[in-house]
Amino acid sequence: MSAPLLQVSHVTACYGVLPVLHDVSLDIHPREIVALIGANGAGKTTLMMSIFGRPRPSNGRIAFAGQNITGLPAHAIAKLGIAQSPEGRRIFPRMTVLENLQMGAIIADNPGVFDQDLDKVCTLFPVLKARRDQRGGTLSGGEQQMLAIARALMGRPKLLLLDEPSLGLAPLIVKQIFEVIEELNSKHGLPVFVVEQNAYHALKLAHRGYVMVNGRITLSGSGAELLNSEEVQTAYLDGGRRKETQGARP
Repeated sequence: MSAPLLQVSHVTACYGVLPVLHDVSLDIHPREIVALIGANGAGKTTLMMSIFGRPRPSNGRIAFAGQNITGLPAHAIAKLGIAQSPEGRRIFPRMTVLENLQMGAIIADNPGVFDQDLDKVCTLFPVLKARRDQRGGTLSGGEQQMLAIARALMGRPKLLLLDEPSLGLAPLIVKQIFEVIEELNSKHGLPVFVVEQNAYHALKLAHRGYVMVNGRITLSGSGAELLNSEEVQTAYLDGGRRKETQGARP
């Protein structure tokens, strides 16, 4: 296997004096989807935010493409090619869809490819083309999630971080979003790190996965291995989904 694109090594992070992450290690390789699952409050979002330096790890190291990024400010990390669609979407509600996408393109700093990239995200999410002059705050929850992902893609990332992309969305919209994530990876080779409470969808999609409990990684393996794990099924999957996991992506 190739060298990791992102490597988190023995990271501890705190909010104030309260430890949230405890000796966390994981890695993401080129062209793969990695899922991090766990209950609400397990520390998943804190890990994703620590990759961007807030909170900054108190111990350990985070490297991207071989470069130590542990002490870098968030804007410098983004410039290296890591993009994030955060939990709760956090679009610019008073800006139009097009203006939100223009904000995302600032990171790429290449005006000559803007129209090409705009066509790409509007092909992935056709509703954004229809809503391009509509204010972001007037979109539905699913449309806002699509906009948040599209905005991240406009920066031409080398690694895409998605924090709870299915949160609060209808099943049909969740299906559409996860299909787009798979397409970005399989057709365009984009590595994706997805943090999810929806363990079934995340692990079915992922090449590999990790389980976080109380700020610690407790299990890891392929997506299929974790889906078929009795421990994961008991803690995160309802009984009706267990038989479905037999057809999971290897």
